[in-house]
Amino acid sequence: MTQAGGASVEQLGGSAAAEVESAFRLVYAEAFAEPPYNEKESDVAAAFRRFRSQTRKPDFRSALARSSDGQPTGIAYGYPLGPQTGWWDQLTEPVPEEMRREDGQRTFGLMELAVRVAWRRQGIAGRLHGILLDGVEAERVLLNVHPESTAAVAAYRAWGYRKVGEARPWSGADLHDVMLLDLR
Repeated sequence: MTQAGGASVEQLGGSAAAEVESAFRLVYAEAFAEPPYNEKESDVAAAFRRFRSQTRKPDFRSALARSSDGQPTGIAYGYPLGPQTGWWDQLTEPVPEEMRREDGQRTFGLMELAVRVAWRRQGIAGRLHGILLDGVEAERVLLNVHPESTAAVAAYRAWGYRKVGEARPWSGADLHDVMLLDLR
């Protein structure tokens, strides 16, 4: 566990994350209720049905930040993308076959990274990102981000991500930027 911006950040595997699902849900619900996401309780419920399934993946990993009084302040989680991932199929324009090739180890999919409003601009997101990826053996990290989430886009760019395309991650979703970080 490390300290960041007055918060402790710890890396958790799937079963440990599942045990504290309520902490992940609290952060997620607050962070994604804001524009440009505007998620409702039904969206949060759907995300956490997926979360339960995701935490059972053998290589699932997460990071949880808590304030000094134990309040959840930030989350990050993801897992390596399998050979049959549909992630690349969601892009509006195809990418080269070599870019989309997956083998279950090549690409770590960053599913979510969020910090509650009161704890932003304290370096917590960067710490969550670093702790989450510490020890990841993938060549690269892939994520989707809403382009109007300017603070998130700026952070990802500062961390070395580059935009490789645009996608609608689910039916009816706004267009999202697909960003890639080379780890090697």
